[in-house]
Amino acid sequence: MKFTKMHGAGNDYVYVNCFSEKVEDPAEVAIKVSNRNFGIGSDGLILIMPSDKADVRMRMFNSDGSESEMCGNGIRCVAKYAYDHDILSKKEITAETGAGVLTLQLFTGNDNKVERVRVNMGIPRLQRSEIPVLGEPANGKVINEPLNILHTTFNITCVSMGNPHCVIFVDDVESFQAEKYGPIIENHDIFQRRTNVEFVQIISKTEVRQRTWERGAGETLACGTGASAVCVAGALNGLTEKKILNHLSGGDLELEWAEDGHLYMTGPAVEVFNGEINL
Repeated sequence: MKFTKMHGAGNDYVYVNCFSEKVEDPAEVAIKVSNRNFGIGSDGLILIMPSDKADVRMRMFNSDGSESEMCGNGIRCVAKYAYDHDILSKKEITAETGAGVLTLQLFTGNDNKVERVRVNMGIPRLQRSEIPVLGEPANGKVINEPLNILHTTFNITCVSMGNPHCVIFVDDVESFQAEKYGPIIENHDIFQRRTNVEFVQIISKTEVRQRTWERGAGETLACGTGASAVCVAGALNGLTEKKILNHLSGGDLELEWAEDGHLYMTGPAVEVFNGEINL
């Protein structure tokens, strides 16, 4: 199987061009290639596929083999691959995901290779039933709601960006025990499809620092849908403006919850290397 290793702000995946390659069991392949000791090493596997609804289709599998609806850093790299490898030749494209069809703007450098991508992440979903989060009322919002974990109470704000997110604001994110609390929150009974967890420190009204515990992958260097959820959660709690710079472990993302109700994310997309693996 031929593949390309790419990352968005350090959130790295193995990408396969399914216009020319065939992946019979993507869940099994994701587990194998993601292993950082015995495989290629990545946060998961992303398939770049033809679509009858958009210019291109993305399927994303976590390192544990589970399939996720969306990946904000991954979708930027899909756009870069499609343009740089001549699948598409335009700088505004549409991409089909498990969270719907998204529109992306591509920004190239002097070598005409894509360096940055702006993604219309759509309208954040805030109702419990849409995220989903158990509780009443089903059409209510989860904003600054207490959740007890290991005799500690966290105030959570939940958002769906096509996949579920639980945002928790902390005083010192660097020293926070994400590896202790992340998996417990991810698998808590109130989250029917598990959840991604963002631990966030407010720097100013326009700047935050985020660490991410990703559903099915553990702590990752960045999460684009998570950064989008953080922008929404910060505004809902009156902690930030609707336009912020988010410092993630692997790099920075620019987020804007715009007047049209849509969330826009802008960030880098980097190709690391190409290779071939015998499965």
